[in-house]
Amino acid sequence: MAESQPKIQGTLKEALVLNASYQPIRIIDWQKALILWFQGKVEILEFHDIEVHSPSQSFALPAVLRFKKFFRPYYAFGVKFSRRNIFLRDRFTCQYCCKIFAEKKLTLDHVIPLSRGGAHNWTNVVTACSKCNNKKGSMSLKEANLRLLKKPIQPKFLNQSEIPGMRSHLPENWIHYLNLKVE
Repeated sequence: MAESQPKIQGTLKEALVLNASYQPIRIIDWQKALILWFQGKVEILEFHDIEVHSPSQSFALPAVLRFKKFFRPYYAFGVKFSRRNIFLRDRFTCQYCCKIFAEKKLTLDHVIPLSRGGAHNWTNVVTACSKCNNKKGSMSLKEANLRLLKKPIQPKFLNQSEIPGMRSHLPENWIHYLNLKVE
């Protein structure tokens, strides 16, 4: 009989990972958080009010972890190239019209279109609203008469505290570690 996976009661949770110096370096899923803890690499500073259950044990889900040894965050993980992280890097702002949108209203655009040899990476993908993305299509910026708000870069980390509107999406037990003021 196959070994069963732990069942989560409620929604999936994520954990904030801090360096040994308490610098926020990454957000990871609960599975990776528990693996790091089992490996003895981290100490758990805060827990979510939810547990995972396996056939033989229950574990409170970690909310905040701190690595026991110091290392440079960029070399340890880097920032995963993903749709969500592009939106975070660009602060949920269309890089063409400079307007802020809800995540569900945003798309990704290749500055140099894939059809023209552009790459699918940090330095060629930007956040765009549907209107601007449709206007640009497979044209170059010059052909579409568009300009970028800022040059796309590969971030070394994502500073969550500088992202407008993110406070309402952060678990309360992360606020202290991100040095945010709660209003």
